Amino acid sequence: MEAPVLVPVANGTEEMEAITVVDLLRRAGISVIVAGESPMVVCSRGVRIVPDMLLEEISEEETFSAIVLPGGTRGTEALSRNEHLRRLLWAQKRRDGYIAAICAAPTILAQHRLVDPDTPLTSHPSVASQLSAYLYRTEPVVVAGRVVTSRGAGTAVAFALELVRLLRGEEAAMEVARQIVLS
Repeated sequence: MEAPVLVPVANGTEEMEAITVVDLLRRAGISVIVAGESPMVVCSRGVRIVPDMLLEEISEEETFSAIVLPGGTRGTEALSRNEHLRRLLWAQKRRDGYIAAICAAPTILAQHRLVDPDTPLTSHPSVASQLSAYLYRTEPVVVAGRVVTSRGAGTAVAFALELVRLLRGEEAAMEVARQIVLS
């Protein structure tokens, strides 16, 4: 059985980015664990998410197909300060697993030095200056080896479908796109 995908969330997480990823991955039959900084997370627009478990309950030895970081300014700041998440991300990198980040969350990859300066990546335009040391791109989704980044809420579907493609193949991504009537 394939390892689950971990989606950490914190107060201030951008709900479209978190929920779109969780929804589309689950439609593709991928197991997803939503791990929160608290038993209930209040997202950037007031949507409340009840995580499957607390982030602190995740073992550093647990294997994930991917760790996907949703954005949102306050949520990104909270996740970037979380030492346990930093250790989980480094464990994922050491295992050569996928690490994905959307919107402001690619700044977490930079802050914790999870990507080399020659890595192509993208983000929300508001944090692009924080990523000037990298090969910054403006495509909706950028895949660089095991690192996947995306621009924001408006690119969340493309981001999630790219993750489905990477984890389950082109046919699975096309089937999920068909299910949601993506034209």
